[in-house]
Amino acid sequence: MSLLPFGDLPAYAPRRFLPAALDLGDWCQIAPWFDRLESRLPAAQTVPELEQWILDSGELSAALEEEGAKRYIAMTCHTDNPEAEKSYLHYVESIEPQIKPRRFALAQQFLAHPLRSQLPPERYGVYDRDLALMVELYRDENVPLETEEAKVGNEYNKLSGSLTVEFRGEQRTLTQMGRYQEEPERALREEAWRLVAARRLQEADKFEAFFDQLGELRGRMAKNAGYSNYRDYAFRVRGRFDYTPADCERFHDAIEAEVMPILRQLQARRREQLAVPALRPWDLSVDPLNRPPLKPFTDTADMERGSQTIFDRLDPELSQGFKTMRDLRLLDLANRKGKAPGGYQSTLSETRLPFIFMNAVGLQRDLETILHEAGHAFHALATRSEPLFAYRNAPIEFCEVASMSMELLGAPHLDVFYSEADARRARRVHLEGIVGVFPWIATVDAFQHWLYTHPGHSRADRSAAWLSLMDRFGGDVDWSGFEASRASLWHRQLHIFLYPFYYVEYGIAQMGALQVWANSSQNPVQALADYKAGLALGGSRPLPELFARAGCRFDFSRETLGPLMARLQDELSKLA
Repeated sequence: MSLLPFGDLPAYAPRRFLPAALDLGDWCQIAPWFDRLESRLPAAQTVPELEQWILDSGELSAALEEEGAKRYIAMTCHTDNPEAEKSYLHYVESIEPQIKPRRFALAQQFLAHPLRSQLPPERYGVYDRDLALMVELYRDENVPLETEEAKVGNEYNKLSGSLTVEFRGEQRTLTQMGRYQEEPERALREEAWRLVAARRLQEADKFEAFFDQLGELRGRMAKNAGYSNYRDYAFRVRGRFDYTPADCERFHDAIEAEVMPILRQLQARRREQLAVPALRPWDLSVDPLNRPPLKPFTDTADMERGSQTIFDRLDPELSQGFKTMRDLRLLDLANRKGKAPGGYQSTLSETRLPFIFMNAVGLQRDLETILHEAGHAFHALATRSEPLFAYRNAPIEFCEVASMSMELLGAPHLDVFYSEADARRARRVHLEGIVGVFPWIATVDAFQHWLYTHPGHSRADRSAAWLSLMDRFGGDVDWSGFEASRASLWHRQLHIFLYPFYYVEYGIAQMGALQVWANSSQNPVQALADYKAGLALGGSRPLPELFARAGCRFDFSRETLGPLMARLQDELSKLA
């Protein structure tokens, strides 16, 4: 019985290079296809032959990536299933380490090919640049370290997904406990918050140990590649051609200057409305007027149907894309025990279809998540016809523009789930969330800068660095009595453990999404057309050009952030 939520999926196109029947979990069957690519490349005597070789190597990469994605999906859907874990770990430990040196060898061959310079630069410039970077950074000795890193990350996922508490006579996941933070009864919120905080603290040593292992592994990888610290190495690995660590530090400063005053105003307003002497951690998600929590749906089937209606209203192409996902069961949306935390969209690279994973429990945040992940899915669908595998994925900074813009574009249609008054309330909650997320992004990103430029730090040093950032970006919240929970708040941020330095992208992308939203208020038809045109480029153009095609500037300075925050503040005043 398959552990995947979807069944057999239709192929986008028949394989041209690989046989239809190929066990992608068996290296003995995979290796000969790398051999064929290696032997064919020197024989490519014309530019069209070289271009066909690029397409065939992409076909192999797409098939392998889809195999890995399916095993990851099965494992995250069933973290408590030994077979799913065994299958995933087999791929991570036995297949991926074999793939990496072979891809490196192919990239080396390509870069040395005499016809490389004759490929049209407008078409192949980004492809060429990315392969050159991969060859620059590849080290054989890092392959086993990357395997070990993935294994430790899997242990983090397992622990996070397994945490439960007993509350009011029932066993509940920590995700399910989130709903109680929206309950008007303050004593109930506090009881639930304390229980979850205590449960997390029980595992604090394990989370710290996971990071100790990961930090050590990543430091060795950086050193092997000739870098003095993992931060500088990570910026190269992530292909950050268009901004630097210093740009990120200036972004942190811009958030402190342009966003923190608004956050503190919102917190002061919340404190007054709640009539409490100080905001406590359990006062941050409840409606400040003590209205009952927004309850947009009772089960995920309702969420699916309502989301479909939103996309029906927005655009026929988006509507059809979401309907296809529903028809093919490419959605696993409900929270349950044994499911990994969080949400993601994964692209099945060979069938060229997206899959959405999330943990919905009936909150407004779930609507924001489904719109967000659907934006990623629409990005994947927009690039289905791109023949070059490497271009069917965009840089993360622009991928998140796709998702965050969809949150904002879909927000005016939340009346599908709510009364008019509750829809306005939900929109305000969403916009306040954007104000709040900028400082959190700055905190997480600045913390990672500190972590990896201070090798050999102690756990106490780590906590002190985190707390200094909480002082800078946490706003006016009273944590007295819960200092240990505040110091370990970063344990819940899976990106720090699983995807190092993948977080500032959310802030950069939020800047792009706010620009799409601002454009939509002026000309909704043109803004949506520009957004879709940007998505359709995939990764074929440099990052600033992708932003420009979507109608945005690739800029995250105060000069751009300030007016966008003023626009957001104005909209909040209308929704008061």
